[in-house]
Amino acid sequence: MTVSNENSYYAEDAATLGDRIVAAREALGYSQKDLARRMGVKLKTVQGWEEDRTEPRANKVAMMSGMLGVSLIWLLSGEGEGVLEPGEVSEQPEALRDILGEIRKLKADMSQSTRRLGTLEKRLRAMI
Repeated sequence: MTVSNENSYYAEDAATLGDRIVAAREALGYSQKDLARRMGVKLKTVQGWEEDRTEPRANKVAMMSGMLGVSLIWLLSGEGEGVLEPGEVSEQPEALRDILGEIRKLKADMSQSTRRLGTLEKRLRAMI
């Protein structure tokens, strides 16, 4: 979904980076532990990000946007491709929400697989 309204639920003046991380994570049905494992960080690290006690480094924010299926801009500011706002989700039929959730999970898995493939390719090239 594209969000361009500055009065958006997830806009910078209404929500924090931590709020948007929580929203994107929950939209995929991931627990904090799931996200920490996928990101290669400790559970306390994800908890710190979501509670706005700490901020992820730029490379982790970029990785997280791909993993959670949201744009980097949305994650940082609340504008662009992100998750549906709370009121919008309840208006959709359950089957549609399930399909959207599955699509987001697939996008996140594909993004993670692409990064893993790149890492393996670099290792292989180094060995050749």
